[in-house]
Amino acid sequence: MPKSTEPPSLPDTFKGIALFTPGGDLIYGIDAERRSRWHIHLCSGLQEIWGLSETPHFLVPGYTATVDCWRDRHSQQLQVVAETYPAVKRYIPLLNTVFGLEEPVKWKIISWQEEYCSRAILETYRQQFPQLWEERDLIVRLDPSGDRSTVTENLQESDTLAGSKSLTTSQTTQGEYVLRLFISSSDRHTEKTLAHIHQLLERGLTTPYTLKVIDIDKHPERGRKERVIITPTLIRVFPQPVKRIVGELNNIQQVLQIISS
Repeated sequence: MPKSTEPPSLPDTFKGIALFTPGGDLIYGIDAERRSRWHIHLCSGLQEIWGLSETPHFLVPGYTATVDCWRDRHSQQLQVVAETYPAVKRYIPLLNTVFGLEEPVKWKIISWQEEYCSRAILETYRQQFPQLWEERDLIVRLDPSGDRSTVTENLQESDTLAGSKSLTTSQTTQGEYVLRLFISSSDRHTEKTLAHIHQLLERGLTTPYTLKVIDIDKHPERGRKERVIITPTLIRVFPQPVKRIVGELNNIQQVLQIISS
């Protein structure tokens, strides 16, 4: 059931929690001790990252997902309980990737509770916290220990972007790669592709990178603009010249060589 392509730091059993913003940013944590949930910890992380005046606790009732992975005492079989809210259920493939889960994990969709997370009230926070509605495609892992790593980040759409913004500086550096991965959500292999490319980049690149994942089923205009005919297509936008890898991304050495050459 779970975990065939897990990152090196992913434990065998754990409790995981994810918090999304309305704009689609993700901050999540993994706790091998499987302690209680730490929503406040992630809210504080968002406050620090974006310099918010307050912690965005109003996101918790409707923009979270949790995973509990443990071994049954008697059978020693790995068990998984995964739950998410309707507002973020479209991110289940991404959640499967960051938590190292694979099918047939069944996600339980928790009913939206209007009394705790009113859409009308939520909208009133947009003016005070506009950063949370911006689409940056930022993914940050923030474990209870306080360790933080930026997994995937895209801060601009310009092809001349010179790198990603880290959590400690707003300056870009010339030594970073800017990549775009075009996928199709209708392809049954897409989830495996996402897990594979994430693992490939994390283990194979020593240079910082940003990765923008674009679903051409949802954004066909982006596919046309980049002349994407086949998925998956991985494009190195920066440094110039632009390079692309079309089709299967199984040849790790070839992919890394094209990216870094």
